[in-house]
Amino acid sequence: MLIHPMPDPVAFSIGPVQVHWYGLMYVLAFAMFIALGRVRVKQPHIAAQGWKNEDLDDMLFYGMLGVIIGGRLGEVFFYTPKMFMADPLEILKVWHGGMSFHGGFLGVIVAMTLWARKAKRNLLDVLDFIAPLVPLGYAAGRLGNFINAELPGRVADAALPWAMQWPDTRYPLHPVPVFLEGLRHPSPIYQMLVDGLLVFAILWLFARKSRPRLAVGAMFTLLYGCARFFTEYFRVPDWEVHVAGVPITSGQMLSLPMIVGALAMLAWAYSREGKRTAVA
Repeated sequence: MLIHPMPDPVAFSIGPVQVHWYGLMYVLAFAMFIALGRVRVKQPHIAAQGWKNEDLDDMLFYGMLGVIIGGRLGEVFFYTPKMFMADPLEILKVWHGGMSFHGGFLGVIVAMTLWARKAKRNLLDVLDFIAPLVPLGYAAGRLGNFINAELPGRVADAALPWAMQWPDTRYPLHPVPVFLEGLRHPSPIYQMLVDGLLVFAILWLFARKSRPRLAVGAMFTLLYGCARFFTEYFRVPDWEVHVAGVPITSGQMLSLPMIVGALAMLAWAYSREGKRTAVA
């Protein structure tokens, strides 16, 4: 039987300033964006579009705003509106965790729309460029969730080797750790591995070759939507609805439009490419 390691969410302190592991995961995510971006600009089909390292720093600033603002507002509106209505200042405390990927996804699209207009670039080319740079940052965020003991999994079979006792975060100051009932799936680790690392590996290979415009961005949306729909089965839902007696979690509800939209975008991208080839 495993027990959640329950690390201190504060990584270190500098005087009165506390640096949280969750915040460091975002720093790591943004650093990986730059590192992977520098690799991506050297790929021949990307370099042919005129991408340069200098684009990354400016794009990252816009992306950071999109992730943080969109992610936090998504958490407020999609998942726990009552909690934030009771304490509006909690919205500003991002180091406590609680960032919605779907909100951050929308926030980044808005941010990249603004950046593309400023840089005089086609928005679809921008989305194709950044899509493979996203999943590893997402994986870092899920590691932060695990450190904070957020997003507990559903009750698991006790025979599962990695099923673990999960802290009940409603009692963070209790002198003796309080655990949720039963052994749990470590759902943030599942999402780190599947939604993050696996999606990254597939998408990076897909994006190494020239693809029709929007195909890479659509493929990321499809892969993430499918991966998230799957891993939601192991996570305690924030809320769920029943459709024809079948429970669908909040994360699955938000992922379904991504899957349907991505399939439509892929069909459009490849049909458009086919028509262009036929004309040529």
